[in-house]
Amino acid sequence: MAKKDFYTRLVYARQTPLIGKLFYYLLKLLGSEIPVSVPIGPGFILEHGGHGVVIHSKAKIGSHVHLYQGVTLGRADIYLPIEQSEFEGIEIGNHVILSPGCKVLCKQGVLKVGNGTVIGANAVLLESTGEYELWAGAPARCVGKRPRLNGAGE
Repeated sequence: MAKKDFYTRLVYARQTPLIGKLFYYLLKLLGSEIPVSVPIGPGFILEHGGHGVVIHSKAKIGSHVHLYQGVTLGRADIYLPIEQSEFEGIEIGNHVILSPGCKVLCKQGVLKVGNGTVIGANAVLLESTGEYELWAGAPARCVGKRPRLNGAGE
């Protein structure tokens, strides 16, 4: 099992009773906005310190997710007041890779990124994905399938 780096430890420390907010603000000062309300499964890795990462408070992140710098999980309809938005949340499955600079933006309902999916660098994902798919482009589209590896959630 890989040793957790400092930034990943801060992500998990956000959930610590009483002092979790302190760790949240420290992570924010270091360049990552990951609200305390966001549940994150085991094996999460915030690659390269996650500089520029912004995650909406209604997101959920599964286990063994790799999240790189510059990733955004949020609303696609930020021009609307929150009361008028049909956005309900974003769910990231297990063994997902969110490559540098990718944006996962939901306009209505819940956008789901399936288990084992990879979202390519600088892609703009606006729809839910299947499992073990490769998505790239702006707007992102499915460009292939990822092989299922032993020990990767099977």
